[in-house]
Amino acid sequence: MSSNKYRSALVLVTTLFFMWGFITCMNDILIPFVKKVFELSRAQSMLVQFSFFGAYFIGSLIYFWVSSVKGDPIVKLGYKKGIIAGLIVSAIGCFLFYPAAALGIYGLFLTALFVLGLGFTLLQIAANPYVAILGKPETASSRLNLSQGFNSFGTTIAPIIGGYLVFHYFAKMGTPLLNKLGVAVATDDGSPLSALGVQLPYLIFAGIFLLLAVIFYFTKLPRMVESDKVESGAGALRHKQLVFGMFAIFFYVGAEVSIGSALINYLNELMGFTEMQAKSYLALYWGGLMIGRFLGAVSLSDKISGIKKDLVMIPVALLAFFVIYISINLESGMELKTILPFLIFVALNLIAFRVGSAKASRSLFVFSLVIIALLIVTMLSWGEMAMWCVLAIGLFNSIMWSNIFTLAIDGLGKDTSQGSSLLVMMIVGGALLPLLMGAAGDMLGGYHYAFFIPMISYIYLAWYGARGYIPGLFKKFT
Repeated sequence: MSSNKYRSALVLVTTLFFMWGFITCMNDILIPFVKKVFELSRAQSMLVQFSFFGAYFIGSLIYFWVSSVKGDPIVKLGYKKGIIAGLIVSAIGCFLFYPAAALGIYGLFLTALFVLGLGFTLLQIAANPYVAILGKPETASSRLNLSQGFNSFGTTIAPIIGGYLVFHYFAKMGTPLLNKLGVAVATDDGSPLSALGVQLPYLIFAGIFLLLAVIFYFTKLPRMVESDKVESGAGALRHKQLVFGMFAIFFYVGAEVSIGSALINYLNELMGFTEMQAKSYLALYWGGLMIGRFLGAVSLSDKISGIKKDLVMIPVALLAFFVIYISINLESGMELKTILPFLIFVALNLIAFRVGSAKASRSLFVFSLVIIALLIVTMLSWGEMAMWCVLAIGLFNSIMWSNIFTLAIDGLGKDTSQGSSLLVMMIVGGALLPLLMGAAGDMLGGYHYAFFIPMISYIYLAWYGARGYIPGLFKKFT
């Protein structure tokens, strides 16, 4: 198979990473929306993430059971059919938001999120290993970081575009929503909220998913499987790096989602920001992942080395930063000087890549330690210092998914797809840890000290990057 065909396939599959990044981050917009509409506590509002990411666990568990009893479905059907099935299920989940908002039933919102999460489960199981094996094994982390970079571009613009649509543009259409007392529900700045604010965006998303399914159906993709022989059993669990990697995915996703989910409400508590103000800063958190992942694609690539790598990474970082700023400025009019402190942490991110020495394991270890330090400073300080430290965590979350995933499936061979399903299963961390952090926020009277919950996660991730990824745990760390 030619490299050009690989490149075309990579470009098409990367569109999926963008879409599920965009819509996953829409949950951070939904949380303050449902919290107001249904008058929920912090923990109750986090059921949004519990339902969505809980679907990853249920869907992946079913996939693992089928692969153990009947043989791996991806080996039988191929990555292409798995992707198409995931797109169709995702579209159905988006359509369900219409009746959920029309009837005003929180349980239906959670059901729609669960179905959407099932669709994303199929996409994740198929797309992540497909990108990893679509080329040389030694550059798998680089390819995944590149695709994840576009995933983060989706998460970056989602708070801006999604927040504008939900809290402003479509919110002004239709009849304003009423609370239990019959009073119109409004945003922090007094704008009305309507059902159409949620219904119309998700109908658009459903149409996009169906269009992508049609495109994939008529596109010829390289068939990339380790073996045509379909075997049953739970062979993937023999690999220690995968088992420890499963817990790493659990803690990483749980920590990342906990922080992102809490940010709009936390910035209100910390700085008094309204939803419309806070969403612009939320874009910086998710935008940090985009910056770091594009840098990771360069850092972990074998195309360039030495000083040339640094000469490429610096302009890439600055370009990505200005893409984020322009996106925020076009919607909110925020001045550049307002977010210039973020560049200090971008520089720190570049230094961390240098210390990571272009090694997936070492970078994971270093980045985890930096995040632990940022969380400590966040909890020990207030005001802008705490705000910038917590927003900067996105920069260092950037390479974690890609690096954990490739370290965990390295050497799995025919067990790769089953191993992928087990890793995707552990995205359930995004369901459980935000719920735990929400409960901690309720008990502590706010989110400020509740950040000790994700800090525990990063301690484990530092260990996985140092030792846990090694099949034989007593081998020397390199």
